[in-house]
Amino acid sequence: MEVEFIETKDNPLMERMEIKFRATHPGEPTASREAIREKIASLAKSAKDKVIIDSMSSKFGLGQTIGYAKVYRTVEDAKKHERKHVLVRNKLIEAEKKAAAPAPAPKKPAQAAAPQAVAEKKK
Repeated sequence: MEVEFIETKDNPLMERMEIKFRATHPGEPTASREAIREKIASLAKSAKDKVIIDSMSSKFGLGQTIGYAKVYRTVEDAKKHERKHVLVRNKLIEAEKKAAAPAPAPKKPAQAAAPQAVAEKKK
């Protein structure tokens, strides 16, 4: 798998470098997020923990993945600026376990229609 940067942009306000990348993997399945993070980290001369892959997209039969990644200065900067589901996806934080939903209340049995209502419906 080869990874190349299409475009890079330094964003000092958000304390990161933003990268549009292309990963080519002919004859192989789509590369994992972890493998691409490692390649981007080595190309950007950074640690893997500081690399966040925001999005990746590949088309069937093309052997290419196009994506958008961010390389932060520190892991704390990444945790401060990124959305939680992106941090979970990039394995920087653990997913929160949802509490079990309370069991629904038992339903009351349907009451029989009053005799007067039945007589009125027949008319």
